[in-house]
Amino acid sequence: MARSALLNVMVQAALKAGKSLSRDFGEVQNLQVSVKGPSDFVSQADLKAEKIVRDELLKARPTYGFLGEESEEIKGTDGAHRWLVDPLDGTTNFLHGIPQFAVSIALERNGEIVAGVVFNPATDELYTAEKGGGAFLNDRRLRVAARRVLSDCVIGCGVPHLGRGNHGKFLVELRHVMGEVAGIRRMGAAALDLAYVAAGRLDGFWETGLSPWDMAAGLVLIREAGGFVSDLKGGTDMFGEGTVVAGNELIQKALIEVANRPVPTR
Repeated sequence: MARSALLNVMVQAALKAGKSLSRDFGEVQNLQVSVKGPSDFVSQADLKAEKIVRDELLKARPTYGFLGEESEEIKGTDGAHRWLVDPLDGTTNFLHGIPQFAVSIALERNGEIVAGVVFNPATDELYTAEKGGGAFLNDRRLRVAARRVLSDCVIGCGVPHLGRGNHGKFLVELRHVMGEVAGIRRMGAAALDLAYVAAGRLDGFWETGLSPWDMAAGLVLIREAGGFVSDLKGGTDMFGEGTVVAGNELIQKALIEVANRPVPTR
């Protein structure tokens, strides 16, 4: 597969940060951990990984903006381009020794996500996509699953935890979706969940309470794998709404309908 110069920059940044995370993952018991909020942890691993990614990206494209989870936004002088970075998506998994975490890097051009990289160093799986160039897992071309009805599908989701999200609203959504599908999975790293949709491992995915860096790379991965993404209302304001629904055309539409059903009266 041929990669553009920009995608190569993103891949090298993700791989370099991944090496750092792999070392820290092996020493997870010794990590210095501070608390940002209820059940929302940030470790020195996050901070190191973000610095690596930021330095690599801005060295290659110093005029681009930069929005990362762990640092203040850099506006940049370019005006058209911005990096969106989650240096360690799945921090809680990471800190508990669960090998389901990733470096996520996306490139936004004039408000549109045009390239994305998601790398899980624990499994050595590298997901890449560029607008018009397809989506890949390592060197294998990706395609979303082709199942046509929810009853055949395994659907991923996020579950709000202590201090985050509207638990009651989610329980209503879950009640509706779980009654229509073959299985529900909650794996704790939205960037990887979206990559799994692109790879056909999950038939669909929905989550609320997300930040742009959680989902940006996954959006282009799914689109380039032939899938569809929207916010929970069916619109295109995923970043503004903080919600995402993904799948092939039929499953994505069905998920929107089911997740938005009204609260049962009994």
